[in-house]
Amino acid sequence: MKTKTFDCVEMKRQGAKRVQERLKGMTTEEQLIYWDKKYEQLVQRQKECRERLSAE
Repeated sequence: MKTKTFDCVEMKRQGAKRVQERLKGMTTEEQLIYWDKKYEQLVQRQKECRERLSAE
């Protein structure tokens, strides 16, 4: 029998729990600002990755 070394569902649940903790107590407006900021960080990170890959 093979033992799982990685559990995708568990990782997803842990991530959702972390986000829930961060958003706890925030108003809807604060949550929207949070997600806007996270989206901008993602776009910047994607841009950096593309630049790094094209330089190789």
